[in-house]
Amino acid sequence: MEPSAQSGRPPPDGRHDMRYTRIALYDIKSGSYADVLGKAQAGLVPLFQNSPGFESLGVAEIDRTSFVSVSNWKTREQADTASTKAADWVKANSHEQFVLRDNYVGDLTIDTDAHESAATVR
Repeated sequence: MEPSAQSGRPPPDGRHDMRYTRIALYDIKSGSYADVLGKAQAGLVPLFQNSPGFESLGVAEIDRTSFVSVSNWKTREQADTASTKAADWVKANSHEQFVLRDNYVGDLTIDTDAHESAATVR
């Protein structure tokens, strides 16, 4: 295994394996963001963590009535499957509290963090 693969850092040539990002916008119908966050941590987080290809998940409040979920996946198929799983979970468990407004899946083309000196562009 290359040293960069062991550290989780991109290879020296700047290439990354293909990754896909799922961005989902949700509308809060009742309750607060804190209520929604608790429900998401209990249900959506384990659902994603136990799904093939899962890499990361972030959730952020946009305003009092909306929030966004951003997750990264190894393949587009896995990101699309996550979209279906999340929609099904929301319909079954939370449709009275929050609903999916929009869902997007795209190829992650710029990927950087605070530890890299420059953004990696594929």
